[in-house]
Amino acid sequence: MKRVTLGGGNVEVSEICLGTMNFGNQTAEPEGHAQMDRALEAGITFLDTAEMYPVNPVRRETIGLTETVIGNWLARTGHRDRVEIATKITGPSQMVRDGKPYDGAIVAQAIDGSLRRLQTDRIDLYQLHWPVRGSYAFRQNWTYDPSRQSKQQTLDHMADVLDALAAAQRAGKIRAVGLSNESAWGLAQWCAVGDRMDAPRMAAIQNEYSLLYRLYDTDLAEVAVNEDVTLLSYSPLAAGLLSGKYSGGATPEGSRAAVDKAHGGLGTLGGRKTPQGLAATEAYVALADDHGWDIIHMAIAWQLTRPFKVVPIIGATTLDQLDHLIAGLGKPLPDDLRKAIDRLHKQYPMPY
Repeated sequence: MKRVTLGGGNVEVSEICLGTMNFGNQTAEPEGHAQMDRALEAGITFLDTAEMYPVNPVRRETIGLTETVIGNWLARTGHRDRVEIATKITGPSQMVRDGKPYDGAIVAQAIDGSLRRLQTDRIDLYQLHWPVRGSYAFRQNWTYDPSRQSKQQTLDHMADVLDALAAAQRAGKIRAVGLSNESAWGLAQWCAVGDRMDAPRMAAIQNEYSLLYRLYDTDLAEVAVNEDVTLLSYSPLAAGLLSGKYSGGATPEGSRAAVDKAHGGLGTLGGRKTPQGLAATEAYVALADDHGWDIIHMAIAWQLTRPFKVVPIIGATTLDQLDHLIAGLGKPLPDDLRKAIDRLHKQYPMPY
């Protein structure tokens, strides 16, 4: 598998990342270990997690469990030097630290907590899961209101956090830093403040990106290209919508939507499973079929054609699902299919 360097730093990773947010919940620990074994066999060495995982749902009693699952695998297999590990500090949330926003001191504590659970002495990429000033991710764009933000307060916060990240990097606890669910302005400011302080530069930004959700394509892409920041794209299959399994409004047993409903949620895949989203999915499934492609393989291969640095994060509940994903890797997307995707995107520019 091809290797890429995150941003302008020195952390080299596989061009595909394995997401682990289900490990310890929908995916039991032995199955999670089997998935990491299989991913490594396929050349996927990059693992992404977070202190708040597992999700669907996030529960106070399971916070940190996914990192523990990964740590147990590392301890059992001795594979630490064969993989790159990314994790994240949670943003403002009632489930972690009673909703207290993170600052430099909390970042330092959170890094140590992740290191303990992961049973390692270093984190290859440490990410800020959510901006403390607010975000338009996860469908918050429909009501996003930045008018209450204080620019100076935000810049002071960035300097405080970057100082803590710099200290952790000097201590060898982290190798590179990144963001998640950030905006173009936020990414630009993190880079500018870091440059002024001679602090670690943001090497990556983990934002949602798929055939159905392409807010990254314009302003964020421009900032990332000019500042040499790599996109780690989460939900490249739109939380499973682009697998086609929800066609016709179906909610298969054991699916993410079904599990969400069983725990009192709406079962809308975080607002993705809308009439417009389903219609767009049907169109992309038909397009893939017309060109003799599996929709899942097409959705991942398309990401690697983008005019900016991107590492898709794939995730699976079961080993069979992961095997299906892996089977399509390395297959180049034909130019005629890429152009057809561009035309279809104009018909469904923002389906949820």
